[in-house]
Amino acid sequence: MKSTLTKVLEAKAQLLVGNSRGESSVRLPDKDLEFIQRKKELMKKRSAEIVKCNTNGQIISKNEVEGKTHLNYLVHFQYLIRQNKNLYVEEHCEERKAVFTLNKLIYDEEVQKQVDSFNEPIEREIGEETNRNFKYNRLAAVQYAERWWNDYNPKYKKFTDNCTNFISQCLHAGGAPMHGYPNRGNGWWMQNNNWSYSWSVANALRLYLSNSKKGLQAREVSSPRELLLGDLICYDFEGDGRFNHNTIVVAKDIAGYPLVNAQTQNSRMRYWSYYDSTAYTPNIKYKFFHIINN
Repeated sequence: MKSTLTKVLEAKAQLLVGNSRGESSVRLPDKDLEFIQRKKELMKKRSAEIVKCNTNGQIISKNEVEGKTHLNYLVHFQYLIRQNKNLYVEEHCEERKAVFTLNKLIYDEEVQKQVDSFNEPIEREIGEETNRNFKYNRLAAVQYAERWWNDYNPKYKKFTDNCTNFISQCLHAGGAPMHGYPNRGNGWWMQNNNWSYSWSVANALRLYLSNSKKGLQAREVSSPRELLLGDLICYDFEGDGRFNHNTIVVAKDIAGYPLVNAQTQNSRMRYWSYYDSTAYTPNIKYKFFHIINN
């Protein structure tokens, strides 16, 4: 079973490299083929290509159910991307579930994460930081995003859908002050074993950034190219008005477009549009927030 999964990962890596259409001796699920196609379309649009792809898989659980073997495993993808003469490394991780019968692979897909889970208490106390001015330390926010994009700071609660919690940690690492405690629907804060909705829920943070007049504040801009390192992008994948993902800008490509870090499907130096994401739909909407000093 492990050797079969290794062959599947090798086949994906082979198909992802370069801009030519290749064939694989391993039959891949339609969703994986769609991801590969989208990834290569995005590369072509950016005048870029994946020149090398490394994959590393790790089995995290194994269960026998009615004669079938169910495996959950983690995959870490690393892409060496060339855009004109520039090279950089993009990474993302995903949890997948594979099912075998008689050692034959019959199912292999990404595990879908629960959205906006915030039911458990945290074990951290931070004092109220309501009325002080601050200058956003973009470097510190980006350094935090680089350190923790694929790990979890033990000082904070880890959520099932950790994307907004991660972004809030990055913002606070950059010096953003909290306010609003103890009203969970007010401000942006984490204190006394509790937290605001804006700290942990994607749509709540988007609403907060659109309306905040003190503490952490932002200005919405019209283009991703206007963003600086440490700024945020909010994503409404379905286009229904409820934003369900957030990322932080950690770099720019040679055309001036953001590369972002995020969690839930942990990603580093990912192209801002998420066109290659399984969550992408033609109805996707974005909001671009430039963090401002106060």
